[in-house]
Amino acid sequence: MDEKKEMEQEPSEEEILAEEQVPEEEKPPAEEVPGEGAPGEEASEEETADGEAATEGTPAEESADTAEEASEKKSFFGRKKEKKDKRDEQIADLTDKLKRQLAEFENFRNRTDKEKSQMYSIGASSVLEKILPVLDSFERGLKTIPEEQKEDPLASGMEMIYKQLVTALTDLGVTPIEAVGQEFDPNLHNAVMHVDDEELGENVVAEEFQKGYKYRDAVLRHSMVKVAN
Repeated sequence: MDEKKEMEQEPSEEEILAEEQVPEEEKPPAEEVPGEGAPGEEASEEETADGEAATEGTPAEESADTAEEASEKKSFFGRKKEKKDKRDEQIADLTDKLKRQLAEFENFRNRTDKEKSQMYSIGASSVLEKILPVLDSFERGLKTIPEEQKEDPLASGMEMIYKQLVTALTDLGVTPIEAVGQEFDPNLHNAVMHVDDEELGENVVAEEFQKGYKYRDAVLRHSMVKVAN
């Protein structure tokens, strides 16, 4: 019985040859032990982990981080430049306003100085114009004094006062207008008479009835004259 069992258990040579001729693909898959993966899968997982670890420190990622940092710095400096540009615009606007105000103030000062000068000239002219009749009276009074009485104290005193008054007016800028023998000028002379005289030229002042005066460049009083031809 034992020999019979052993013979049944041992495979025959034909069975061994048949098994060897069966292709590997048709062989039944090996039984998988629960909880254990295939060797190939473990290797792939390890390779994936190693690949991920290697990918974390690649130059591509480092260059990407550098580019991102550079863009952030550029945006920061760009914002700073924009702020600086706004300040520059404000400074330029304030500078322009200041220049305009200074120009307006300069024009105002010049206009005020001119108005003050004109007001002073107008005031001085009105005062000097009232003094001129006094000067005329002195001149007429001195003309009426005979030659033999000009050495009298009264006549000499009048002449001294007249000369003092003329000097004061001259220092103030009052000058007489030349008339006799000059060509008639309507801006300086006031013609009240006309005479025909062959000895004189055309439109020449023949006689002066009242002396005219100028205050600086303005006519204080026109000369009253007689014009020939």
